[in-house]
Amino acid sequence: MVAYTGNIKFTREEALEHGISRKVKISLAGEGVSFIKAEGVGKLFLADRGKKVSILKLENNSICVNFNDILTIEDSISWDIRMIRKLSGITEKEIYNVKLEGTGVFAITTHNEPLVFRVTGERPLFTDPGATVAWTGNMEPEIKSDISLKTIVGRSTGESAQMVFRGEGFVVVQPCEEINSQEKNEKGISNVNVYT
Repeated sequence: MVAYTGNIKFTREEALEHGISRKVKISLAGEGVSFIKAEGVGKLFLADRGKKVSILKLENNSICVNFNDILTIEDSISWDIRMIRKLSGITEKEIYNVKLEGTGVFAITTHNEPLVFRVTGERPLFTDPGATVAWTGNMEPEIKSDISLKTIVGRSTGESAQMVFRGEGFVVVQPCEEINSQEKNEKGISNVNVYT
């Protein structure tokens, strides 16, 4: 929270408020993450170290958002944390996301203006995991590894791992690869451009 007007009360969520299973997932996905509830009437201004903030509305649908790129979720939306897959080889890490379902408002964060790409059956999309922010909830991304001897010795110009999206939907990426996704940067409110 950076500012608010009106009468808003802030409370820290209880450790097991969402159950033990979700508490374990939260611990794995984001060390030291705690959730704060804001209740009341007024205007609440949120930020995350100057990153762009995009406010989106979910209408009886679902979307997956990178765990570190979600800023706020309205109570009417149900959510759960999922792990895509552990990458093998030199770049071992887990990719966590939050699946949002239902109807309500939520906010995501990106470094700079987000880009939205349409995915069709004839045209899959390949993205860098560090730049991928969100995708339509019906798509299940795969991890494609491209590790070679050149990658190991640092002479490769290509990306060693990509997320592959197939089917019908949209994918949101940021024009920045987050090397350490735990590290948060800047936010401000903006519109989203759609590229097809």
